[in-house]
Amino acid sequence: MTAQGQGIGASRVLQQGWTMQRVAEQTKDNPYRWVILIVAAVILALTMGQLVNGLSVYVVPLEQAEGWRRGDISLINTSGLIGIAFGSLIMGFATEKYGVRPVTLLGITSAGLATLAASRATELWQLYALFFMAGAFGGGALSAPLTALVGNWFSRGAGLAIGLLSAGQALGQGGVPFGGAFLIDAMGWRNAMAFQGLVTLVALLPLWLLLRQAPIPPEQEALSNETPSGLPNTLITAWLSIAVIFCCTCMAVPLMHLMPLIQGQGFGAPEAGSVLFTMLLVAIAGRIAFGKIADTIGAIPSYLLASAWQTVMVFGFVFLDRLGGFYIYAAIYGFGYAGVMTTLLVTARNVTAPARRTSSMGVILAFAFLGHGLGGWQGGLFFDLTGNYTWPFANAALAGIVNLAIVSALWITVKRKPGLATA
Repeated sequence: MTAQGQGIGASRVLQQGWTMQRVAEQTKDNPYRWVILIVAAVILALTMGQLVNGLSVYVVPLEQAEGWRRGDISLINTSGLIGIAFGSLIMGFATEKYGVRPVTLLGITSAGLATLAASRATELWQLYALFFMAGAFGGGALSAPLTALVGNWFSRGAGLAIGLLSAGQALGQGGVPFGGAFLIDAMGWRNAMAFQGLVTLVALLPLWLLLRQAPIPPEQEALSNETPSGLPNTLITAWLSIAVIFCCTCMAVPLMHLMPLIQGQGFGAPEAGSVLFTMLLVAIAGRIAFGKIADTIGAIPSYLLASAWQTVMVFGFVFLDRLGGFYIYAAIYGFGYAGVMTTLLVTARNVTAPARRTSSMGVILAFAFLGHGLGGWQGGLFFDLTGNYTWPFANAALAGIVNLAIVSALWITVKRKPGLATA
């Protein structure tokens, strides 16, 4: 690079740094950012808790009540996750064009109404279609827009803020299946699902009124189309998107199949649900901790640490047969696994162009949810083929190894570029 080119690059970095400092000054002391964080966390807890792994508690009841195979039942969850993937691709761009409020209103109403309708379904294809809609117009309209919104309100300490947001979602991913187990025991799977749809609408629509865009100075739009590293935003987005397919394939297997695995050892749904709930309660602390770690050592190194933790431990679940062992192992696994989504989101925030942050997160999360769908589906498929969960969890570990290799290559690449102290 010529001296003139270096000077232009340095000038751009300085201008971008000055702009981001202006953003930080406007948001760091604004108490409303905590309202945004709490509201976003509650919305994601209830909606994503149902769509990401809430159906895990329905696997055995649907198998017993309707006579469907587990692989076919798992495709309900996969349909929802594919819906989230496609919805995220569109809704990230829609949010940049129309703003966060109309998009998230669509998300809440779609998730609630589709879940209500699903409670009356009599055929598998109806559940596939309804959960695809719940994902595409519900979860897809909430995950990336709300994460980007929180990231914009917390220009400083974004890692911790996104960790807290992710912790709220973890609480939902544990609490929704745990509560669902008791609801199903008390009123059957149909009424339990209808109840969850009603709660989504009644609880979240009033909270939606509190959402606001972050105060960002107008000059940022002209300066923030470049990434901090100087790498093309499209390249970074594609790189992370490929990685998260494998990352979330690994992650999805315990989320979707840990409860059936435990039930296969002779334990009831409440006991199995309590193990998953314990794992995701510990995950709350893990997500917050890894958010702080990302602010301290950088987003990509912390992402690698959390991914390695998840990859090393995921296969160990198949060797357990005592409830106490499941509790202990799930808690240890949960703390490290929890950091994966937090550090992924912080990485996406830190390495993509600020003006393209929402759409980039939408694309990355689209591939993440495709990975979730693949992991959950292959878990049911290989269980049906083999009669046990050895291969589903082994496939999860293999996918985790591939993710580590891809993210390591990204880290090596960005370390050679200027301006990525937080990456």
